[in-house]
Amino acid sequence: MAYNSLEEFVQVLQREGELKRVAYPVKAELEITEIADRVMKSGLPERVRSQAGGPALLFENVVGKTMPLLINAFGSPKRMALALGVSDIEEIAREIERLTRMKPPGSLWDKLRMLPELARLGGISPKVVAAGECQEVIHRDPDLNILPVLTCWPGDGGPFITLPTVISRDPASGNRNVGLYRMQVFDARTTAMHWHLHKLGARHFQRQKERGQRMELAACLGGDPAFIYAATAPLPDQIDEFLFTGFLRKKGLELVKCKTVDIEVPANSDIVIEGYIDPQEPLRREGPFGDHTGFYSLADDYPVFHVTCITHKKKPIYPTTIVGRPPMEDVYLGKATERIFLPLLRLTFPEITDMNLPAHGVFHNLAVVSIKKEYPAHARKIAHGLWGMGQMMFTKTIIVVDHDVNVHDLGEVTWIVGNHIDPKRDVFFVEGPVDILDHAAPLMGYGSKMGIDATRKWQSEGFEREWPEPIVMDEKTKKYIDSIWHKLGIP
Repeated sequence: MAYNSLEEFVQVLQREGELKRVAYPVKAELEITEIADRVMKSGLPERVRSQAGGPALLFENVVGKTMPLLINAFGSPKRMALALGVSDIEEIAREIERLTRMKPPGSLWDKLRMLPELARLGGISPKVVAAGECQEVIHRDPDLNILPVLTCWPGDGGPFITLPTVISRDPASGNRNVGLYRMQVFDARTTAMHWHLHKLGARHFQRQKERGQRMELAACLGGDPAFIYAATAPLPDQIDEFLFTGFLRKKGLELVKCKTVDIEVPANSDIVIEGYIDPQEPLRREGPFGDHTGFYSLADDYPVFHVTCITHKKKPIYPTTIVGRPPMEDVYLGKATERIFLPLLRLTFPEITDMNLPAHGVFHNLAVVSIKKEYPAHARKIAHGLWGMGQMMFTKTIIVVDHDVNVHDLGEVTWIVGNHIDPKRDVFFVEGPVDILDHAAPLMGYGSKMGIDATRKWQSEGFEREWPEPIVMDEKTKKYIDSIWHKLGIP
């Protein structure tokens, strides 16, 4: 399903009982965060999955602002599926798996490169149009203070735009990139541009710096929620996020050219912030920021983004999110990536049966992977292979279990790990790049990672004892007890 606007998505959320409108006046400084944090953590295990994380919130009366603010729009499995126009995220995973079988097996990136071909066949390529709703109102004398930007946590360095889809271009190839980079608002016309050194936007910046030319950017807010998700997806450099959005929504995006920079943006965006970075300008201190790890990321120096124009719809909605101690809204964005990209991982590692990136592992701290073990040290091969795959290189701990272990049941995983490992034999370490937000690493962006082989050990792996069987009741007894259970008087 393709949404024509963020407002249309809001209407769907309301119709599905997934939205709460808040008319009471609240401040963008700290107050909305406290409300949203309580709602995001309100889901209880016994509640149905669609209600986990509480409802989406539309604040209609942000003190001193005229725009309504939407938060927690992605904050449940049901809303995440609605955002991508499906009843279940696994539908997208199955579609990707089906498409990857259209050609003989190749590498992960070879399969992703099929998307341009599919675009020509399916009409999902973006196209430029003459006008768009995102330019109904044009502020050539821009002022960021018109936006209800949140100051999220008491220790934050200031207010942060937290859900912008930032569009840049490679100065050499002309290829564009869309990334989700937070932007600390310094004043009415400048922000920080927080991109980590591993991100493609940072590489575009470095290439512009080498050329001595200013870097034009556009930061979009709102529009089709599929585009917001696409900006978070771990796509290879060659794959256009606009094209991937078209694949998700089964319809190509309409784009319009910005007013003051040579960038094209989705025509249905609610708000577009145009501007540039001067690579010759000194970096500026940004942060601290209450981050998705649950700790404040430390202040550091980042490029300054100069706003040249702000355009928006006549009645825009300002989308935002908060991050902090999990679980938060970003859990469901990450879980969507886990499920959608699992079939692509299996192209390179067909022995992988399932994967879980637990919410409290904040995605780059812990991954649990199950495999169909085929040879000695297979688990080690998988761990090292995953550390070589894109953003999986940041995963601090990888636990590998056998295919019959439910990786989504952390109680079962804990039981298996505790029983299956000899720490000296089965725990191994490597050094390499780690997430910039890993505050425990000895150096920023560089540290160690740990693998745990929790599979059953074979004699060919040097295990000379007999491996025991787990305790399981026989089927005959279980069926008999099922048949008489109602007679026992036990609830």
